[in-house]
Amino acid sequence: MKLVRYGAKGKEKPGLIDKEGRLRDLSGVVPDITSAQLSSAALAKLAKIKTSTLPLVKGKPRYGVPLADVGKFLAIGLNYSDHAAEAGMPCPKEPIIFFKADTSLSGPNDPVMLPKGSKKSDWEVELGVVIGKKARYVTKKDALKHVAGYCLINDVSEREYQLERGGTWDKGKGCDTFGPVGPWLVTADEIKDPQKLGMWLDVNGKRFQTGTTKTMIFDVQTIVSYVSEFMTLMPGDIITTGTPPGVGMGVKPKPRYLKAGDVMTLGIDGLGEQRQEVVAFKK
Repeated sequence: MKLVRYGAKGKEKPGLIDKEGRLRDLSGVVPDITSAQLSSAALAKLAKIKTSTLPLVKGKPRYGVPLADVGKFLAIGLNYSDHAAEAGMPCPKEPIIFFKADTSLSGPNDPVMLPKGSKKSDWEVELGVVIGKKARYVTKKDALKHVAGYCLINDVSEREYQLERGGTWDKGKGCDTFGPVGPWLVTADEIKDPQKLGMWLDVNGKRFQTGTTKTMIFDVQTIVSYVSEFMTLMPGDIITTGTPPGVGMGVKPKPRYLKAGDVMTLGIDGLGEQRQEVVAFKK
């Protein structure tokens, strides 16, 4: 299934995308798409619904973050071998974990706002993993049993804040609007192998990132297992898993960073597409 939340910000309704790609309203079945809907039993119940009986939604409404109550918003850094080479950095021996603030969460097509004084804001197309079952010290073998589904994420990053101002990466990763998620939460049964997904990102129609999840240094099951050693993963937690090469920081001979008026478009096989206009800081 492809689960969505649509409508004005703060007033989203639950929905799903049918086999013909049409948006259907789920509000007569569930009040919202929440972590409670991510258990195997809840998803099985939704899967039994005859989608043709659900009301079609007219027009082209805004999509919000496809999960109403995201818990932890975690990220894995430097997780593609070709991106590490681009950055001139060695491949990490263990996954690099950081957090994106929950206030960075944004709809897939909402504007991305540059933070005040930003000089080096950058893009990163990434695969998001949505946890559906409590995970604590899970083995790699069992890790995917704890995954409810997957989503497309743009891990927008302010490189000066991230790399030049000391401390951890978090300060360059958690700015408002820096975490567009969606358009859909695609249940795990629709993604046969999360390590065989093509991904891309354009800025103003020019292709910058072309990659595949097969070049991940640490695959999804390794990431879920590893993170669960350091914290309990709960239903509704999202882990964004790293980016392939082609980020603005790596453009030669001069890095290319985001400015107001730029438009980012990005996508991952089976997970839909996003489009964000970059806007200047505004209180």
